[in-house]
Amino acid sequence: MSEAPAVPLSASADRARPQNIDLLLRPPRPRVGWRLLPARVAALCAVELQKLRHDRTELYTRAVQPALWLLIFGQTFTRIKAIPTDGIPYIDYLAPGIIAQSAMFIAIFYGIQIIWERDAGVLNKLLVTPTPRSALITGKAFAAGVKSVIQAVVVVVIAALLGVALTWNPLKLLGVAVIVVLGSAFFSCLSMTIAGIVLSRDRLMGFGQAITMPLFFGSNALYPVDIMPGWLQAVSKVNPLSYEVDALRGLLLGTPAHLALDFGVLIVAAALGIAAASSLLGRLAR
Repeated sequence: MSEAPAVPLSASADRARPQNIDLLLRPPRPRVGWRLLPARVAALCAVELQKLRHDRTELYTRAVQPALWLLIFGQTFTRIKAIPTDGIPYIDYLAPGIIAQSAMFIAIFYGIQIIWERDAGVLNKLLVTPTPRSALITGKAFAAGVKSVIQAVVVVVIAALLGVALTWNPLKLLGVAVIVVLGSAFFSCLSMTIAGIVLSRDRLMGFGQAITMPLFFGSNALYPVDIMPGWLQAVSKVNPLSYEVDALRGLLLGTPAHLALDFGVLIVAAALGIAAASSLLGRLAR
């Protein structure tokens, strides 16, 4: 009598399982190291910008002041010709300064928002997540920069309607956007640093109002550095707004500028601002 055929050994269930099923059974590895910071910064920046979808009033109201500067101050002083601008119409000379001013005014009160988040309990929830504090500050800083770029577009459109001879070179306009983002990142970090020191919205409003106009008038936004008194020239040389305006004039009007120095100063200023605001974030959340 012949023996029954041997039953073939069954393959292991693990071997038979498709390799792609592992993606369903095991969660993907979290990003670590150098990949963590950019991802968190982008996410936090996107969260900040989502607020514009619900309320665009700030953008509309912020456009009123630069429009008045160009329509009234710019056109009046163009006729007076009291400020030397090397043959450039004063309204053309003023337009880059107003772009920088409007961006600074958006960013300089950004600390109020982070104090509001602290009072609402949002900041404490963010700080207990694995997100680095530097990523939180950087995300907010660059969100302020993107808002300022939108504001800069409004000012450019108004200036173009008034006949200001601006460049439309795409590379130069990209450089303008980068400069505006860097400048706004610094001033928003300055605001958040002050928020970490004063810990109060009312005090921050007072400090913000106290420093905005000195920063504006202590720069080359309205007049050349050469006609300033000596002490004000010294202030202008350490004022990041002066380097922002210098770069914007060089890119938009083609005037002589020190673009490498301007970009370098703004990058260093933004980095120092992020470091300072990050170090005080824990104090603000106590």
